Amino acid sequence: MKHYLESYWEIKLRNVQEALEANNFEVFLAGGPDEAREIVMQKILPTINPASISWGGSRTFRQTGLYDELKNSGIEIIDTYVKGMARDEVMELRRRALLVDLYVTGTNAITEDGFLVNLDMIGNRVGAITFGPKFVLVLAGRNKIVPDFDAAVSRIKGYAAPANAMRLGKKTPCTKTSSCHDCKSEDRICNVWTITEKSFPKGRIKVVLINEDLGL
Repeated sequence: MKHYLESYWEIKLRNVQEALEANNFEVFLAGGPDEAREIVMQKILPTINPASISWGGSRTFRQTGLYDELKNSGIEIIDTYVKGMARDEVMELRRRALLVDLYVTGTNAITEDGFLVNLDMIGNRVGAITFGPKFVLVLAGRNKIVPDFDAAVSRIKGYAAPANAMRLGKKTPCTKTSSCHDCKSEDRICNVWTITEKSFPKGRIKVVLINEDLGL
C-alpha cells in the first residue's frame, strides 16, 4: 500500500502541473534528481536541439547532476560561475548568457495557481527567465511549492534569501539573524523581483517538478 505522503505529493505535484500548463508552461514530473536529469537529456534537449546553453546559480541544477552532464555534452556552454574569474569577465559572460538557446535555472517559489516568483541580486537570472534565451528550463523541487503569492514572498524573504546570503558569505544582517531586515547593505541580494504568470510564447519556459526537497 502506498505511503500517505507519497500520495499527498503525487496529487500536489499533478495539481501544480495542471496549473502551470494552464499558464502555457510545458511541465514534466520527475520522481527524483536522477529522473529529472534523464528527462532533460532524453526528452527536452532532443526536442529543442540547443546550440548554446547557460545557467543561473541553482543548487537544484547541481543536485540533479546536470551541471556535469551538460559540461560534457559537446554543446557550447557559457559558464558564468567559474571560481576565480574576474568580475568584469563574469558580467560580460552573463550578458552573453542572455542570448543562448537554453537557459537553465531554479526558482524561488511556485504558487499553486501556477506562477513563478523570483528575487535576484543582479537580475541576470530573472532577466533570462523574462526575455532573451530562446528557451528556459526551470528545475524545481517540491519544497518550492507555496499556496499563493503572499506565501511566496514570505518563503523567499524569510527563508530562501537569508539562507542564500549565508551560503554566499554575504555581509548582510539576515546572515546574523536568519530574518529579513530590508537592509541597505551593499551585499544585499534582494534587489529584483519577477512574477511570471504565463510562459510567452507558449512552451518557451519548461518546468521540471521534482518529487523531492531540493535547493533553497
